[in-house]
Amino acid sequence: MPLEGIKKLLKQDLNKTEVARRLGISRETVRKYSKLPDGYVPVINRAPVKNIVDPYLPHIAKMLEVSHKESSFIPTTVIYQEIQALGYKGSLRWLQQVMQKYELRERIKNDEKIIRFETEPAKQMQVDWVEFPKDNLSAFVATMGYSRASYVEYVDNEKIETLLGCHMNVP
Repeated sequence: MPLEGIKKLLKQDLNKTEVARRLGISRETVRKYSKLPDGYVPVINRAPVKNIVDPYLPHIAKMLEVSHKESSFIPTTVIYQEIQALGYKGSLRWLQQVMQKYELRERIKNDEKIIRFETEPAKQMQVDWVEFPKDNLSAFVATMGYSRASYVEYVDNEKIETLLGCHMNVP
């Protein structure tokens, strides 16, 4: 949660309502986090995201690759019927949502391989900066490879010392 960002904006004599508006969160969240001590790091225990479409992604990718090479189009309903024959028990709508989320058709058009990257617990995380130039803030965002849990820390610069410190703060 944006604890550092909340604290920094409150120190600038902004009220809780204005802080909530700037960060796009509720006033109640600002109130709750403003009471926490500096340096508080929430503990996130989240199981990895399981998706019932995932086991069928290689088959779907192969179907889409073949159709792309043949310059044809496979409707999602046909893909749905194919993976149902392989044991898929989910709905057509869920399949459509997953295909859209992973941008499967666009990746095939761009010759990208469709691979779901899996890691063991505590082996990998991805990090990036999100900038808020209007508020002179940056957010360090770390996403764990196994659980997909995210850690966010708001800072006022993107120097290497800050980056290393943020890495050290990840629970």
